[in-house]
Amino acid sequence: MLESNLNNKWTFKPTPIVKWAGGKRQLLSKLKDKYPKELKKGLIKTYLEPFCGGAAVFFDICFSYEIKKAYLFDKNIELIILYKTIQHDVYKLINKLYELEDKYLSLSLSERSEFYYNIRKLYNTFDKQIDSNFYSSEWMERACYTMFLNKTCFNGLYRVNRQGKFNVPIGNYKNPKIFCEKNLIAVSKAFEIAEIKYRDFSEVLKYANESTFIYYDPPYRPIKNKSNFRAYTSLKFDDREQQRLQQVFIKASKLQALQMLSNSDPKKLYR
Repeated sequence: MLESNLNNKWTFKPTPIVKWAGGKRQLLSKLKDKYPKELKKGLIKTYLEPFCGGAAVFFDICFSYEIKKAYLFDKNIELIILYKTIQHDVYKLINKLYELEDKYLSLSLSERSEFYYNIRKLYNTFDKQIDSNFYSSEWMERACYTMFLNKTCFNGLYRVNRQGKFNVPIGNYKNPKIFCEKNLIAVSKAFEIAEIKYRDFSEVLKYANESTFIYYDPPYRPIKNKSNFRAYTSLKFDDREQQRLQQVFIKASKLQALQMLSNSDPKKLYR
């Protein structure tokens, strides 16, 4: 089988490096059953994920199947900066993360709290209006802080307020593991075939054709009387955006792209 043969190219299976609300790591076994048969036959050459988040599905497909190109989009600028830093300079990032992790773990609980909130304050001063099209070595500190805050904040929750400021308090972890070196290297290998972009989901139409597979995992429509989290960015993703996504899906279908979408069940929305 194509899947088992391809695994020989990897020494470590890449998995998400950040905890992300709505991430699909725990649902992969169910999602894999929905992958198009063309992917399993090796007929899909390009994979697109316009709401990449933790990118669990991308990593699984990249590890399991032979694809030539991937396009990963997201509207969280910090995620794009982190992924591009891994793509271009993973070993320097690893060294910086070791320094940050060692420093944090050497502190007392009270010192850790002060350290965390100082980093969070600095993190929120970074300019959001930057050109993310071209990698910059100046992003290194910013990428480190994204991983640090994600792994030391309360419940691993990435949340921003309306001003786009990260506002999650410190988590109560004794010895948090900020990163796995082997996984970061595997992720950088997976990113070798990827174009990582701060883009609107409608950009997938530029690449949609019969040899592409698109997986959409947008912020879900809220279900009445259920807890719903959608504050990955300061941008709204309301019913108007859901309808626009529907039109993109229809257009991509007409271009013969194979597609899969995750969302809340419409039948439960207004119960």
